[in-house]
Amino acid sequence: MKSDDITVQQLFQDRRQYMVPFYQRAYVWTRGNQWEQLWEDILSKAEARLLGGANTPHFLGAIVLDPQPRTGLIGVDTLHIIDGQQRLTTLQFVLKAVKIALKAVNATSISEIVTATLVNSNPDTMRDPDVEKYKVWPTFRDRDHYKRAFSAESREQLRCAFPDSFTQRETLRKIGIKHPPPLEAIWFFSSQFEQWIKAAGESEISLRSETLATSILQDLKVVSIVLDKEDDAQVIFETLNGRGAQLHATDLIRNYIFMRADQEGENSKQLYDDLWAPFEEPYWNEVQRRGRMSKPRVEWFIHAFLQAIMQEDVDLGRLYFEYRRFVFNNTTPRKASNQLDLLAKYSELYRKMIDKKGPEPISIFGRRIAPFEVTTIHPLALYIGASKINDEEKNSMYELLISYVVRRQICGLTQKNYNNVFLSLLKGLSKSNISPASLKKLLSSLTGEASRWPRDEEFRNACETAALFPGNLDSSRMRAVLSELEFSLRESSRTEDPLWAEMGHLDVEHILPQSWFAHWPLPNGDLVEKRELAGIGLKKLLGTELDERERAIIEREEKLKTLGNLTLLNLSVNREAQNKEFSLKKRLLLENTNLRLNIPLLAKEEWGEADIIERGRELANAALRIWPGVKAEQGAAPDRYSAALHSGR
Repeated sequence: MKSDDITVQQLFQDRRQYMVPFYQRAYVWTRGNQWEQLWEDILSKAEARLLGGANTPHFLGAIVLDPQPRTGLIGVDTLHIIDGQQRLTTLQFVLKAVKIALKAVNATSISEIVTATLVNSNPDTMRDPDVEKYKVWPTFRDRDHYKRAFSAESREQLRCAFPDSFTQRETLRKIGIKHPPPLEAIWFFSSQFEQWIKAAGESEISLRSETLATSILQDLKVVSIVLDKEDDAQVIFETLNGRGAQLHATDLIRNYIFMRADQEGENSKQLYDDLWAPFEEPYWNEVQRRGRMSKPRVEWFIHAFLQAIMQEDVDLGRLYFEYRRFVFNNTTPRKASNQLDLLAKYSELYRKMIDKKGPEPISIFGRRIAPFEVTTIHPLALYIGASKINDEEKNSMYELLISYVVRRQICGLTQKNYNNVFLSLLKGLSKSNISPASLKKLLSSLTGEASRWPRDEEFRNACETAALFPGNLDSSRMRAVLSELEFSLRESSRTEDPLWAEMGHLDVEHILPQSWFAHWPLPNGDLVEKRELAGIGLKKLLGTELDERERAIIEREEKLKTLGNLTLLNLSVNREAQNKEFSLKKRLLLENTNLRLNIPLLAKEEWGEADIIERGRELANAALRIWPGVKAEQGAAPDRYSAALHSGR
């Protein structure tokens, strides 16, 4: 490669075009972050020249250029900008702005010198003059605004070119609009330049015009690095950006894919339009938070995608380098078109899972698993979704995974080892025929508190006796469990989107309320004051024997958090009913609910510990059917609670 430090004038004086490859990111520099500082740098050089000081250069940084082959005599020389597109584009904005400012003060001779750095000469010898006339040609996302801004020869013409950006007083709008960067940059710099030129009065306009232009053209310098044919542009790009973490990992991945596509003789533009362009949409660039980490959604997707494809752990912090490992994971490196085909296929599955809409198996899985926030299961879900098994088998496999997660949650078991668990399942499936039977076998083989699949007896006991809410489940997970039970009792399909939406707006309610003291006497008729709990708790902690009344209070406190005492209610009904007596709750239920979870309550005259135990047992039977285990109960006779549900009583 060849490296030189050159002035802005030298950079743009030759008949050449610096082209931003179409797959690079859009222009992102802004006034607050870069333009104002650049103006300060220009100002200091101009002021120094006015005072006769030493003309020391000001370096703006490095640009890396990759010359493109040229055939024949027609056309201009083209160089791809491997690094430095923001600097080069901004310099064109500065030069356009200074030309506008010079014309505004009638410094036409100096203006013509600047013009030579903005436009390539001799359009008659160009293949496409409308494109080749520009010294810098931006990526397609920026071209429309770029061309409109550069067609203007004055600030008035800029206003005409971008009417929506200006107020009736001909100033840039400050509220409710994001201005196109070419307009905003040229408007900012031209305003500053014109003010500075006129600052000392009419007599110094000529001097200041030339001084400003000279400071920009001769005092600002860049380090120009021009690659040879033997240099690998992608390696240079990685060195300057990837290891310095200046870009998102997906920026590096995108550049890598399309540089390879160029090398492989593929139609890069067609591949980009057909397969990569969707990843540039706001949906994929929306920042998602997981734990303490925030990343664009596309990075979370690629992380899951790589693990699904390679069946290996992938370091999120080194996502670009992990992606390159994926490319070379085969006997022969994956072609760019193959990479993009896989990314497109898996992204469609990922989006269905995340958006949770539609009747596809992975969409249904996404809806059911989302409340449990187990994102480490995504690679395994993608692997199943991308397989060639039929939808019925996919649904069965997703059912098993949901059962695993829900059973462990209800039983109060940790999620801390899930990354290793799901990765081991992924590896296990990749070594066998992917099927519900093979997944069930793998799940059944898990041992230890950090990974085992709770058996029926343990799961039933947790459903009947464990403190679930508040306790093992938060409100969103408890709502999800109760919603699944409601679906089971209705015997309705989980693909009913309206019903899912309806359930999501309901509140988790304790039938016997947490603050039960005023309206809910003990079975013997005694009322209890809340302050008694503290004394009982201390006695229990010290191991002191409790009397019959104290044991009844403790039993109630334990039972009210169990599944048998929990249901779903409309928010307004929940607020009205909250801590009231059962007769009022029953009346409100009669008026406001059609949930199968609540219908049997309407036949009750009172509600207490025995009722909670009975309902908990019956809901546990339903839970065993919804979230089956290794030895799920088969052919259990319907109990009174289930019979009441299906009879509509």
